Order: sequence, then C-alpha cells, then structure tokens
Amino acid sequence: MESGQIIEIVALSLKVSLAAMAFVVPIAIWAAWWLHRTRIAGKAFVSALFHVPLVLPPVVTGYMLLIAFGPAAPLGRLLGQAGIEFGFRWTGAALAAGVMAFPLVMRPIRQAFEAIDPQLPAIASTLGAGRLVNFATISLPMALPGIVAGAVLGFAKALGEFGATITFVSNIPGETRTLSLAVYSLLQSPDGDRAAIILIVISVVISIVAVLISEWFSDRIIGQRQRRHD
Repeated sequence: MESGQIIEIVALSLKVSLAAMAFVVPIAIWAAWWLHRTRIAGKAFVSALFHVPLVLPPVVTGYMLLIAFGPAAPLGRLLGQAGIEFGFRWTGAALAAGVMAFPLVMRPIRQAFEAIDPQLPAIASTLGAGRLVNFATISLPMALPGIVAGAVLGFAKALGEFGATITFVSNIPGETRTLSLAVYSLLQSPDGDRAAIILIVISVVISIVAVLISEWFSDRIIGQRQRRHD
C-alpha cells in the first residue's frame, strides 16, 4: 500500500469520526440533560432506548440504518431529493459511527450533570435566572469535563466502528473505507499484513493522542475551577 493511500484512509477516518461527533455530541448533551432533569413515568424505558446501540449487534444496527436511510428507503429517497445522501456515502459512515457511539457519549455527560450540586442551579433560579440561562451558565460549564470525556470516548468508538458501517455503506475505497474497514480488507489479502500493521499502529497512536488531549483539557478545566475557589 502506497503512502498516499494510507493518508487517504486516515484522513477519511478522521473526517468520519469528527463528523459523527459533531452530529452526536449536541444530541447527547440534550438527552443527558433531559434524563437528568425529567421525572416522568417511562424514563427508564427511554433511557433503555438510548442505550440500545450499545447492546444490539452492530450488524443489526447497520441493517436498520439501511432500511431507514438507504437509497431504496422512502426516507432515504426523500432526503436524497433534498441533497442529503447517506447510503454508500461517507456521510452514512459518519451516521453509523455516530449512532453506535451515542450511548458512550451520553453516559459520562449524564453522570457529569448528576454530579453538580443541585443547590447551585436552585440559587441561580432564586436570583432570577431562567432555565436556559441556568443551563448555559452553570450546568453546561460544570459538566464540560464529562462532555469532553464523552466526546473523546465517542471519537475513539467512531474511529474503530466496523459492523454497522460495512452493513450500511459497504466497504468502498475512497468513500467509506475507514481504518477498521481497511485493516479488515488487508487481512483478507495474502500480502496485506504489513500494511495492516501500519494502519493498526496509526489507529493506536491517534487514540492515545485523543485521550491525552482529553486528559489535558479536563485537568485544565478542573484546575481553573480550583483556583477560582481558592
């Protein structure tokens, strides 16, 4: 495998993973906040639905996405007419990776919201802060380490996503062949071991760098908070 092909695969994988997180993180923040705040009946059932991608076989999730968003599906055709295509496109790979990563992103964010002292939002409310202001100025900043942790965990999951991606958008070179799919393809080739090892090493390095950035960012946020309290 030539260096240009390796760069193309890595660039596509990063694009897919970053697009997946851009799509998933805002939804995960809303879902985590809703689960934290709501007291309605059926909350446990909704929470279970949010976690379904974590327990379903990835191939099943990919097939469900194909049924819902594939070129032959009514919704897929409707989106296609609006210029939004997922079937057998890199955008579909990002959608599949985002859906699979969603529970892993949402969980630490929800835990971060639940760790906030409930007296702080209550005090802000007595001072006239509305729900939106309360969320934007108190809850969201205090949950930022959890949001970063969830985003990094989701990024790593999206980077290594395989089953849902190959089922939904296939394994198309230059379009949907991410790192994990490229490694799989190379391992099916008699002389692909060396290139597969290179891609595996690259995957490990990217994952470690992402985690280190997350740790640095979280430590910096926590340090700033401690200095404010001192």
